[in-house]
Amino acid sequence: MKITLTDGSYHDVDSSEMAFKIAGSIGFKEGFKKAKPVLLEPIMKVEVVTPEEYSGDVIGDLSRRRGQILGMEEGPSGKAIASEVPLSEMFWLRDHRALDEPGPRDFHDGIRQIR
Repeated sequence: MKITLTDGSYHDVDSSEMAFKIAGSIGFKEGFKKAKPVLLEPIMKVEVVTPEEYSGDVIGDLSRRRGQILGMEEGPSGKAIASEVPLSEMFWLRDHRALDEPGPRDFHDGIRQIR
């Protein structure tokens, strides 16, 4: 956002550097409200391949993390669950203890979109 103060005059008593900074701040706040900003976040396309018996837990975990399940397919390694999950919700995987135990094994991700 760029703000340009176009109509101002200098007055010995009322004009100061602070007065112009305040005018710029007020202009920014009003412009920001009128622009109706939207917060965007990266959405990851995630595919988890897991044995059939763990698929319900994986779907529940993805859903808890604001994920949208796109579909499921059977494969030789188990059930492949395709989903979209906000990037901010994906950092749990790095410390997920369940990945050290039987259950979810393969995990693929990539940025899908920003919304």
